[in-house]
Amino acid sequence: MTAVDLGIPAVRPATDTSTRPDTPALIDRFGRVATDLRVSLIDKCNLRCTYCMPAEGLPWLKRQEMLDTEEMNRLIRIAVETLGVTNVRFTGGEPLLRQDLVDVIGATSALTGNPKTSLTTNGINLHRHADALVEAGLDRVNVSLDTLRADTFHQLTRRDRFDDVLDGLAAAKATGLEPVKVNAVLLRGVNDDEAGDLLRFCLTEGYQLRFIEQMPLDPQHGWDRDQMITADEILERLGEEFTLTPHVAERGSAPAERWLVDGGPGTVGVIGSVTRPFCAACDRTRLTADGQLRSCLFSTTETDLRGPLRDGAGDDELARLWQETMWAKKAGHGMDDDGFAQPSRPMSAIGG
Repeated sequence: MTAVDLGIPAVRPATDTSTRPDTPALIDRFGRVATDLRVSLIDKCNLRCTYCMPAEGLPWLKRQEMLDTEEMNRLIRIAVETLGVTNVRFTGGEPLLRQDLVDVIGATSALTGNPKTSLTTNGINLHRHADALVEAGLDRVNVSLDTLRADTFHQLTRRDRFDDVLDGLAAAKATGLEPVKVNAVLLRGVNDDEAGDLLRFCLTEGYQLRFIEQMPLDPQHGWDRDQMITADEILERLGEEFTLTPHVAERGSAPAERWLVDGGPGTVGVIGSVTRPFCAACDRTRLTADGQLRSCLFSTTETDLRGPLRDGAGDDELARLWQETMWAKKAGHGMDDDGFAQPSRPMSAIGG
């Protein structure tokens, strides 16, 4: 055990659905419809990023607490074939650590409705699995890479695996997992001088870069808003080296604001989850590795699907619980509210 207190998220209170429209879709009270499912397959990770977890790791879920292959596949099937989900992204922890990953992706890709599938990974083992992922039906990947300096990578992740991430990115592109997106978090005094270098690297290699504001999802609860590199700062730093113009394409529910770089065709995205929230267009619903539903990344309550599933609940009952959870979704994550409470679960247990 570590000294970090992960806590137990509160159970979602009963929801009044008397005014909910008679539709199977995952609609909420503000008219948003969730069609993008984020599935956390495992809470474990083989890195120890300083902004994500302590050096000694965390108390991982026990095997019996996690959904097995059949349970995971069943819930994803209900989401896609009954509830209207069209996109499924697999996250962690580090999803490539889950032994049945290829089987789950294959089952998802074969569902009626042909959902788009993607994977968010730290990239360390991607070069070993890229071919199998493509064969299973995976459409694309997001790879986390915060720095182009091997020593800074070691400082941030506490692991000497920088070259493995580069190999993973190259393998993803070579096998057709495109567009290959790179997720980068800038930390003040650590890698915030690399914004331009990261963008040049991605433009040269044919990757799509997305800068993400650091979010309050660390188990140490050490996040400091005043120390966060904001979206405005990211754009200001990029503007010192590139000419950025807003992308003409509709943003829709995409989390990233996109910009053309030096007139295009290259682009860069900035995800300002804290300072430029996109809650009004959010179309996400979340399932954790232990079978808990979350309507928002920053939810402080969860709905248990694992218990009812293992107690013999039918598909209709599980779908109803999912619909009720999303109907109760709040208007926004509330980070600007005085009473904002950081989720008790860290990012590695919720999924990105």
